Amino acid sequence: MERNYQSSTSTFVHPAELDLRTAFHEAGHAAAIYLSNRQKQLPPVFFEIHVQRPDDDKDQFFAKVVDGNLIQNLPIAVVESFSAFADHPQHSCQRAYEADVVNLLAGPLAEAKYVAIRDDEVFNLNLINFNALHNYGGYSDLEKASCYLEHFISCRVEREKKMQELLAEAFRFIDDRRHWKCILNLAHYILDSQQAVISCDQAITVFDRCLAATRPYRSARYPFFFN
Repeated sequence: MERNYQSSTSTFVHPAELDLRTAFHEAGHAAAIYLSNRQKQLPPVFFEIHVQRPDDDKDQFFAKVVDGNLIQNLPIAVVESFSAFADHPQHSCQRAYEADVVNLLAGPLAEAKYVAIRDDEVFNLNLINFNALHNYGGYSDLEKASCYLEHFISCRVEREKKMQELLAEAFRFIDDRRHWKCILNLAHYILDSQQAVISCDQAITVFDRCLAATRPYRSARYPFFFN
């Protein structure tokens, strides 16, 4: 899971702004992998955040979530164990791939919400569709989400219907105040940390502390974004 850095020649994003958008994008993925999967009582899955920090002004900040996919990382026996929650045999695999798609969509949606807040605009599901997420670094995420659905749903109409359902679910996750607080905290942790790799345990600690705290983490570099 990573932000797509290709953009049209007519679009320019200042490097400092791109850093922020990248951090929120990857924090959205990580928050969904941990918090959304936990809410659904799905097995925990390993992930980590790889960060490339510029050595000078010519280099670009880069971050991506590595792993975190239920379908690709869990043993078949574990995936099949989801059937304990299921009313029919197909439910176990469906729960896993749907969770993975939601977690993929959470990245560009988190970036879109950051941009909406920055621009003092409304973050509304009616203004966000699948194609619009390409404007928020979502090309590779959306491509992978589409591949998931094409593999598991053969009918195009049913596939498009399911994508809309999962997009709405991912939107609700990002728009939840407690989840957004976690994304804010991790985004600024990613920006402030000097580590090349932020471990799964470190990200989870940020989330757990955030949910337990009455005040959010405040970035030394970007204090203006917290209200």
